[in-house]
Amino acid sequence: MYRPIFLRYLLIGGNKVTAFFKTLIKNKVMLFMVLPGALWFFFFSYMPLVGTIVAFKQYRFTREGFWASIVKSEWVGWDNFKFLFSTNDAYLITRNTLFYNLAFIIIGLVLSVAMAILLSELVGKKLAKVYQTGMFLPYFLSWVIVGYFAFSFLSMDRGMLNQVLGWFGVDAIQWYSEPKYWPYILIFVSLWKSIGYNSVVYLASIMGIDKSLYEAAMIDGASKWQQIKGITIPMLSPIIIIMTLLAVGRIFYADFGLFYQVPRDSGTLYAVTNVIDTYVYRGLKTTGEIGMSTAAGLYQSVVGFALVMISNFVVRKIDKDSALF
Repeated sequence: MYRPIFLRYLLIGGNKVTAFFKTLIKNKVMLFMVLPGALWFFFFSYMPLVGTIVAFKQYRFTREGFWASIVKSEWVGWDNFKFLFSTNDAYLITRNTLFYNLAFIIIGLVLSVAMAILLSELVGKKLAKVYQTGMFLPYFLSWVIVGYFAFSFLSMDRGMLNQVLGWFGVDAIQWYSEPKYWPYILIFVSLWKSIGYNSVVYLASIMGIDKSLYEAAMIDGASKWQQIKGITIPMLSPIIIIMTLLAVGRIFYADFGLFYQVPRDSGTLYAVTNVIDTYVYRGLKTTGEIGMSTAAGLYQSVVGFALVMISNFVVRKIDKDSALF
């Protein structure tokens, strides 16, 4: 009585497996193209997840290797998280990380979209490519090089800014000893380095907008600003929302190179340049507590994941088509 049913399910399962392998063979070229990226994610994103257990242990490296050291290390529970956030600097580094990332997201979004719109409106396409390449170039510079660029402008003795101030009779400023200037300097440097790269995404989206929409608007007598406000920006809203949601997921992460290399690790600037990533690095360099740095990374990941899920839920309630999933 049950045997035919079992054979039927076995046959169905076999057909599904056969169909699966036929699909693999049919799409083998596309799968080979995806393979390098998939391997990268597997080795650098999924395999390290096992190491998050270090966040709950007092990790001590032994000669047996990394995994044996994890097994033999003492289990301390939430002590690494308590150590990270029980210090007097906990509020400071959290505030700085959130403040700078909010500034980068909001100001960077506005400037990137504006830059993409300006590039799309240029009549000379060859000239537009030259401008785009010039803005894209800073993205490929390392923060070490950018830090030296900033030092050439801000140096006390030979910095260009102090020389310009001297021409106007203004005393030289010790930039690396004055915290009040650095929120503006860091935001400016970050935007200078990233706007060209971010604008490419929005420029590609603008190039994909149906030109007949603009032609119809021109026939109706719409000005260039009205076309941008009524066509370009609404058509860009889905990609703007997606890029913002992705940025929100990293709001508790800070660009280590920006906050460490550009201020040249000046101790007098820690009040405005110390973020979670630099604090963990200095703590790891001083104490050697790998568990504390792992706890910080896990904390950033969990909070980022929660923020993405909450933001996506809100967007989904407002406009289902604009959500990530």
